[in-house]
Amino acid sequence: MNLPPSPVSLQRPGRLWLLALLFCAEVLALAVAYQFFAVIECHATDLNGVCRFLRSLVARAVVMFAAFGLLLWARPLALSAFRRSVEGQGAALVWRLLHVLGVLLLISPLAFAPGGNIGAVFDLAVWPLLLGSVLAAVGGLFWLAPPQAWARLLVQDHFAPVITLALAAVLPDLADMALPLWDWQGLTRLTFDAVHLFLGLFASDIRVDAPGYIIGFPQFSVHIARQCSGVEGVALVTGFTVLYAFIFRDTVRFPHFWLVVLPLAIMLSWLLNVVRVGGLILIGQYVSPDLAVNGFHSYAGWVFFTLLALAIVWGVQAVPWLHRARMSGPTTAGRLTEDPLAGALLPFAIFMGVSLLTHALFPHPELGYPLRAMALGLAIWAFRGFYRQFEWRVDPLAVALGVLVGLGWLWFDQADAGAGMDLARALGGLSGWMLAIWIVTRLIGTVLLVPLVEEMFFRGYLLARLDGPAQWQRLLAVAVSSAAFAALHGRWLAAGVAGGIFALVMLRRGRVADAVIAHIAANLVVAAWAFATSDFARI
Repeated sequence: MNLPPSPVSLQRPGRLWLLALLFCAEVLALAVAYQFFAVIECHATDLNGVCRFLRSLVARAVVMFAAFGLLLWARPLALSAFRRSVEGQGAALVWRLLHVLGVLLLISPLAFAPGGNIGAVFDLAVWPLLLGSVLAAVGGLFWLAPPQAWARLLVQDHFAPVITLALAAVLPDLADMALPLWDWQGLTRLTFDAVHLFLGLFASDIRVDAPGYIIGFPQFSVHIARQCSGVEGVALVTGFTVLYAFIFRDTVRFPHFWLVVLPLAIMLSWLLNVVRVGGLILIGQYVSPDLAVNGFHSYAGWVFFTLLALAIVWGVQAVPWLHRARMSGPTTAGRLTEDPLAGALLPFAIFMGVSLLTHALFPHPELGYPLRAMALGLAIWAFRGFYRQFEWRVDPLAVALGVLVGLGWLWFDQADAGAGMDLARALGGLSGWMLAIWIVTRLIGTVLLVPLVEEMFFRGYLLARLDGPAQWQRLLAVAVSSAAFAALHGRWLAAGVAGGIFALVMLRRGRVADAVIAHIAANLVVAAWAFATSDFARI
């Protein structure tokens, strides 16, 4: 049996795509590990400057990734030539080994630091951290592309990547120089008043001491120091906006940009900081004080402010009034959000990344489900052009098989009663409105968002990529995609059978939309039972 032609053909991912995802995942994992499983008080070491520099490397990597992506967006012709020069070329083994060795060295201090207190052994830990940073960066750079390809890119683009990345690398230092602004009482008073208004939407009895930098509730309040104030994030967005003006200086219309975009970027970053501070205080009051305190020092703030900067860039690109000439950027971005490979892989990668964050950030990972649902919703919205290419007609057989999968999932469920009680206790600590938000986002995410993202990856990409004309190739494709699906869900037998049924639903007519519909039907059955019995551990 041959697979009927699919309306969207998913191609094999390029090396640049896969390695970029790998490196981003590594940076995220290192940030989580050193934020939540290690203690580093730089001021208590004899190498305060070196320690602070090492701690800033994750933030620098996030900003440099974003800046390099922006540069490639602005130079689509240079990117095309670069990709053609590296696709199909395998990196030398030595670069891969150097990168892996560097990553292992970076995580090695966690193994020998007593109780994760790296500051206590920093004189020893500094050497694997420094060497690992160099090896991981150099190995990753030349794993991504050989030296000659980088050299051609630099020459063709007049060394713009070097200048751009150098500016991005020092943005954290420039942001650090902005920290004394927090001591300006005018800014502190304005920020605290705004946070007070934000908190007033959800609670009363708010404690505010702007001169003492204290805000919160009688039961939970925080002292916001310079490093926790978010001033760095505002400076980061401002610097990134200026960096954008440098990269697109040939087409951006001045002084329109300085009079409109820069003030707007500063205002939006300040508002994001107000929401960040207020949100963390609410988490400390109603969810977990430890989680809130960690949030003030977390690398997640850098990620959020970087995403805001990219969102501002996206908005600027969409406004012709701000440009002297037609921009190539929006066209490139449009192709990305309609690209089959990106549509199948990126939302799933975002789903996995945010799931990792919720496991690290929340005392019970399921409390972070609204964050997962929001990230999935934004990813799906960004790739809506890709999803519209499919034929979304309800197939009665797909619905019936989905219902059967849902009933089977419930029938053979051997859920851990302890896990269900843990989740119930965690949810019991939420206020009424927070529980309502959790329930709504859980329902939307489970029934609509997760089936779409998972099916596009497991069936739309993985199954379609492995499938072939021979019968053994088709069987292998079904087995591998179903096993991967089962590994993600933890119940090997039940999830493996469900994955196999979804695969057969897709193969029947060659429509991944049928598999999505079947998955939605299955999850709807499970969600209905879970909500009817208040047994949310089932989903």
